[in-house]
Amino acid sequence: MADEDLSKLKIDKTKVIIGKPQSRKKYYLAAAVAGIIFLGILYKQGIVSPAVEVEVSNVTQVYPSQAFTLLNASGYVVAQRKAAVASKITGRLISISVEEGSRVKKGDVIAMLENEDAAAAKEQAEANLKAAGADVEQAKAELQDAGLNFNRNKDLFEKGLISKREYDAADARYKKANAATAGAEAAVRASAAALRSADVSMGYTFMRAPFDAVVLTKNADVGDIVTPIGAAANAKASVVTIADMNSLQVEVDVSESNLEKVKLGQPCEILLDAFTESRFRGEVHMIVPTADRAKATVMIKVKFLDKDSRILPEMSAKVALLQRQVQPEEMEPLTAVKPESIITRDGKKTVFLVRENRIIETPVIAGAQIGDMTEIKNGLTAGDRIISKPSERLKNGTRIKIAEK
Repeated sequence: MADEDLSKLKIDKTKVIIGKPQSRKKYYLAAAVAGIIFLGILYKQGIVSPAVEVEVSNVTQVYPSQAFTLLNASGYVVAQRKAAVASKITGRLISISVEEGSRVKKGDVIAMLENEDAAAAKEQAEANLKAAGADVEQAKAELQDAGLNFNRNKDLFEKGLISKREYDAADARYKKANAATAGAEAAVRASAAALRSADVSMGYTFMRAPFDAVVLTKNADVGDIVTPIGAAANAKASVVTIADMNSLQVEVDVSESNLEKVKLGQPCEILLDAFTESRFRGEVHMIVPTADRAKATVMIKVKFLDKDSRILPEMSAKVALLQRQVQPEEMEPLTAVKPESIITRDGKKTVFLVRENRIIETPVIAGAQIGDMTEIKNGLTAGDRIISKPSERLKNGTRIKIAEK
């Protein structure tokens, strides 16, 4: 009986085993379908879509003058009046009163050499001139006395009261006094010339500005030996280099084939690499009447119409030669993009802004064509990154990969 009871307690495993795999298959199938649907939704929304490789560009600023620019050229700002101030004599520099950037007027003393010998020579010349002047006074007094004596003797001789010998002696004395006076006056002139020479030599020890200018470089200092030739060891040929800032012009090279586009007085716009946000008005001042055989170019000199203290010699510059003068309202830059960056969707002009690895569809208001660029009146700012050539399959939120150039 006990064995029979135990046998009844056995579990029928076949029923359990057959039912379990079927329920699991249904579960996995439902999960797979749900996953596919979910991925489809994500793909449709662009969340898990593959990255699209695109080219990007920056929104830039352009000037209206680019629409009527005939020719562009590059060169440098050059001072047309520039001088290396040196001494005409050799000497030791004892003072210098300027430094780089100092403004000087014509005739201002820039530096001074030791001048004790020149000062002594000038004092000697002054003393000689005074001595010569005294000799002249003495000679004139003698001449006056001799003249009076000669006139008296002449009257007496004519009346027969004195001898011919006495008359001749008075005449000789008068002539001698006259010659002595002339000699003394000549000595005064010689002494005066010697004084002027000493004064000039004294002036050579003072180096003065030849014109109104700004000091560009200082090439010597107190204690240096300055010489006109500069051949001696450690000697300086020039003390400072100065330039007239009112004579600054831009010198550019223009190809011979483009020379017909240039004429005197032609309006220009000057852009300095140091001040990219500023444009300076200019005009063609000179077409240098010779060509560079090696480069097949001709030098053009463009002068600034507006003075600006920021402009310095040797600055890099770009010059746009224009068809006409720039109007005041055309001086401000405009935001612009390449025309191929703009597409039309639903009747609206649109660009795609790049934000990290995705794009944002952005409506814009396009303006006039400026050269090869299109003005953007609203919707973008300079520096924004956009898709250069958007395709029709791009849409808001699309994940992108920037192509390497």
